[in-house]
Amino acid sequence: DEHGDHMTDRPTDRPTDRPTDRWTLHRGESLRFLRELPDASVDALITDPPYSSGGMTRGDRMGSTDSKYTGTEHRGARPDFAGDNRDQRAFLTWCTLWLSESMRVLRPGSPVVLFTDWRQLPTMTDALQAGGFVWRGIAVWDKTGAARKQMDGFCAQSEYMVWGSAGPMARDGRVGCLPGVFQHRVDGADKHHQTGKPSKLMREVVRICVKGGTILDPFAGSGTTGVAAVLEGRSFIGCEIVPEIADTAEARLRAAVGTLTPEAAPLFG
Repeated sequence: DEHGDHMTDRPTDRPTDRPTDRWTLHRGESLRFLRELPDASVDALITDPPYSSGGMTRGDRMGSTDSKYTGTEHRGARPDFAGDNRDQRAFLTWCTLWLSESMRVLRPGSPVVLFTDWRQLPTMTDALQAGGFVWRGIAVWDKTGAARKQMDGFCAQSEYMVWGSAGPMARDGRVGCLPGVFQHRVDGADKHHQTGKPSKLMREVVRICVKGGTILDPFAGSGTTGVAAVLEGRSFIGCEIVPEIADTAEARLRAAVGTLTPEAAPLFG
């Protein structure tokens, strides 16, 4: 659900963990992880990849994620995540790689939702289509008036969800019509990652996946998308490379499942 690099070769890979029949969290780099998944095996891709957009210059992008995305009063509270320093061409190429592999993994007609900000919105719409998906629109996350203010300009109040599908959609009414604007303020007590999304927001977004389906997130971060999927009656399979962040995701997923009666079949048999 949040930013985190999964393309860098680091000695953090562990065997895929399958602790429950509701979720799977892999610790390692995402492209390798995606290549190991079966064809046409998941029902939705919902992810919040690193934006590589902090600052206005290449020099700004090379800064730590803590310096780019955390207010001064909260610096050092959460671990940095990697992969947030690509330039525009590298970002587009990288996104195309993992989106192309995700296309293979998704069942035909499955929805895809990609979080992005205003700087990378044009590039992300290109990447979605370069990966083979049908681009179907943009939904808005309105952070409300609590968002960061800037003088003599518009408030940086919105982030975006570029969405599409793996080919034609069934349009059978099983999902219904979701809103195009989601209003949720950032809650510090609910934020487990430097760029984490609100749990209430993600519980609404995951409903784009059919009930009982499996949601894929190659950039699981602190697990907010996974927790939302489990609580909303979906299964989840995710990947996270930063050990400390993966620990947080696993703890949250275990806690979420602990509130439910297991009812889904084991993922991929």
